[in-house]
Order: sequence, then C-alpha cells, then structure tokens
Amino acid sequence: MALAARTRAVLLVVALAVLGLSTGGVAQLKNGFYTGKCGANDVETIVQGLVKARVARDAAIVAQLLRLQFHECAVNGCDAGLLVDGPSSEKTAKPNLSVKGYDLIAAIKMELEKRCPGVVSCSDIEILATRDAVALAGGQRYAVRTGRRDRRRSSATDVKLPGEEDTAAQAASYFGSLGFTELEIVVLLGAHTVGVTHCSKIKKTRLYSYGGKPNSTDPSLDPSDAAVYKKFVCPNMASSDNNILYLDTQSSVSRIDNSYYKRLQGRHGVLSIDQNLYANGASTKRHVDNLANNIIDFSSLFPKALIKLSELKVLTGTQGEVRKVCSRFN
Repeated sequence: MALAARTRAVLLVVALAVLGLSTGGVAQLKNGFYTGKCGANDVETIVQGLVKARVARDAAIVAQLLRLQFHECAVNGCDAGLLVDGPSSEKTAKPNLSVKGYDLIAAIKMELEKRCPGVVSCSDIEILATRDAVALAGGQRYAVRTGRRDRRRSSATDVKLPGEEDTAAQAASYFGSLGFTELEIVVLLGAHTVGVTHCSKIKKTRLYSYGGKPNSTDPSLDPSDAAVYKKFVCPNMASSDNNILYLDTQSSVSRIDNSYYKRLQGRHGVLSIDQNLYANGASTKRHVDNLANNIIDFSSLFPKALIKLSELKVLTGTQGEVRKVCSRFN
C-alpha cells in the first residue's frame, strides 16, 4: 500500500512537471508586467506613441506588423528570432525576405533602452506594437500579457510557413499544428483586410499558367478582376512583377474590418490561399459567410486570435535573454 502510494505521488509530480514545461511560459506572462520596472516611464505608452507617429505617416505599417507577428510567432514561438541579422538567420529564409517593419521595432527598442536598459524584450515590443497598430487601424483595442524573453536562436532552416497557393485543407493542417481551430484560422487570415501583395505572386499561378497550363486563368477568380489585372496591373511581362495588388478593396485597405470576407464571397480574393477558404466543399466556407454577414463578430474574434498567436511557445523568467539590440544576441 505504502509503495503504491509513493508510486502515485511520483507519477503526480512527473505529470505536474510536464504540464509546467508545456504551459509554464504562458503562465508567467501577465498584464502590466513592466509596471514599475522602467522608472517613472510607462512602457506601453511609449510603444503606443511611437507606433501612432509611424501609422500617421505610413499606414502600410499596420499590415507589416501583423505579418511580422505571424512570421515571428509561427516559427519557434514569439521569441524575436525573426529580428536577428546573420547569413542564415530566420530573416534570410525565402518567406521572410519581404517582411518589413524591422526599423520600427528597432526604433522602439532604442528609445526604451535609453529609459530603462535591459528591461523590455524585443519579443514583447513586437506584440505591443502590433496591438497598437491594430487599434489605430480601427480594430478593437485589446490587452496583451507581457514578460516574454528573447531566444538565443535564429535559423533559416526552422522557417516553415504556409504558401500563397495553399488549399483550405492545407491551411487548416498548418494552423491546426499550432493549436488553432478552423474558425480561428479564418479569423487570422482576416489580417489580409489591410494587406497587399505583388503581381509576381499571382501571375503564374492564377492569371497566365493556372494548373501549369499556358494561358490558363484560375476559374475561381472573378473574370472581370482577371481582365483588369491582365490589362492594367499585371501584364504578362517581368516589369509588372513588383506592381502592388490590394488584398481588400482599396477604400478599406487601411481599416481592420470584415470586408475581406465579403470580397471572398464575390470571388475577389487575390491570393489563392484566401479564395480557397470559400471554395465549394471547403469546410471553411461557412465561417467566411458568418464573418461576412456579421453572424459572428470579426472585430471581437480577431484580437482573441492575435492574443493566442502572441503566446505561442514563449520564453519567460530566466529563459533566453533580453537583448540590448534586437538584431543581434547579447
């Protein structure tokens, strides 16, 4: 009896230890983590002020920060690995070559280092800056827990991200591996409401060689959109590769709203991964309809999805480090 009791006790301790390893980092995050840790300075107010100034002169930073957070947190968690310079760092992986917003994160870090050196992590700055950008673009303001630490690893070989041509099933498989539900996946992709892409991303796959067939156009793309793209925006010549395409209506591209889903209903999705959410037979189609028709509220679900993303595999406590400069390890 005594041996059995001791065995159960040991198993309980092991189980609790395993749970601690898997959830301990998140458990140590807290609202207002930096309160009182930067002298008389309010860290979150400083971040908000710098983001607000940037958004006022460059609305594109909203989409850039959202993309940066996703590319950051989907690879090894929200650990600032994407910010590191180096010949084989995450930043050099092909999916990350077009990521922007690094300069704003660096500017915020520089300002905070002047006020309280070695206190605020680069990974927390990324999450706070994105939160503030979303609110400034008309999204719902939300609280984020802080206390993340920066990982001492950044490798291009770790970068595995979904592609622009993924089907709904492929997107569900990828995001599902990160712990997201099907609805949360559709909500996260709603970040494309402020997004842009370039002609090079759709010319071959949707406009001129769909399915590998020359002169074939993706039938899921609205024919009038395809005609406009071919004639005016993305003619079949190399010089059009970098021309910009808005992923939402141009009048809405600076606002966080649900118009992106309405465009999918009309077959106006620019990237295949977007329009595939509304493909016939796709289990995600009902979620697009519900979000477009306000049956479920995108404005409240989007912050929740971003919060969940921001807490993936975080380092806390004495793990990792707080970098002095975001682009290199201490």
